[in-house]
Amino acid sequence: MTLKCHLARLMARDRLRVSDVARATGLNRSTITALVHDRATRVELPDVEALCRVLHCGVGDLFEYSADDQPAEAAAQEMRS
Repeated sequence: MTLKCHLARLMARDRLRVSDVARATGLNRSTITALVHDRATRVELPDVEALCRVLHCGVGDLFEYSADDQPAEAAAQEMRS
């Protein structure tokens, strides 16, 4: 499973800097930076809502989910081996 964050692309589209997004959303700059560099390991739902509101986008525009090539059961079985 792969979850990709498109915050950097959306910020570039609107010509926003990390400081602009931090000011508009009230989120910590380190949270925004982690999302921009696709290094965040978790994000709170109110934060996602604030980002979507400021960027005028939906959750699907902000995040993209891609399933692995292997079915989940095959991957789990491989990990047990």
